[in-house]
Amino acid sequence: MAVSYRFKLPRPSDTLGIPIGQHVSLAARIDRQGTDVIRSYTPITDDTTAGHVDLIIKSYANGNISKHVSTLDIGQSIKFRGPKGAFRYTPNMARRIGMIAGGTGITPMLQIARAIVRGRPSGDRTTVDLIYANETFADILLKEELDQIARDDKSFHIHYVLNKPPANWTGHIGFVSRELIKAWIPPGSNSDQLPAAADDVKILLCGPPPMIRAMKGHTESLGFNKARSVSKLEDQVFCF
Repeated sequence: MAVSYRFKLPRPSDTLGIPIGQHVSLAARIDRQGTDVIRSYTPITDDTTAGHVDLIIKSYANGNISKHVSTLDIGQSIKFRGPKGAFRYTPNMARRIGMIAGGTGITPMLQIARAIVRGRPSGDRTTVDLIYANETFADILLKEELDQIARDDKSFHIHYVLNKPPANWTGHIGFVSRELIKAWIPPGSNSDQLPAAADDVKILLCGPPPMIRAMKGHTESLGFNKARSVSKLEDQVFCF
């Protein structure tokens, strides 16, 4: 289960101050050995939000940080570190961005999508195609906001994929396949070639490790540049 937590910043006028696409780490001393356990999260609030930051944290049976945060009382504190990460969004860094997310991997995608939409008046023309995969309908995070962005912005397209959908589900059923990526992330300016052949297409991946391994294979088979084990900003396929 994923839960949204709000953390107060030191002053009401403070903003988190991290570049778009980067993340923060939470650190907590869990055991008696005195070693901090650290986990990284992308805020769902943006850098225009003053006074607080919101994080979505998924609970795991053996998740030390998620368990620790769930036991905090209002008014208790936790260490924040950062910003961290190799990705930093800049307007029009790609003509088209294909996003593939699973579960809580939606958080950096939402942050970047918001920045693109905010930048429309000043000339950001980036087209976004987002594929968002989950097990069940209840697992879809931030759906209301994602749908609102898609309604308001004609250059933002979202495709939901569920492995265990409800009876009335009209979206795709199953897993994100090579064929779905090819169908839903259209070619760039070199329309006579596969999407990857166009220099103005960038792919962003974030989700559970097994999913990311599969997506790396799918994108490479479509002709995209092979994703590195540790992504760099200039990579065509970037893994958060």
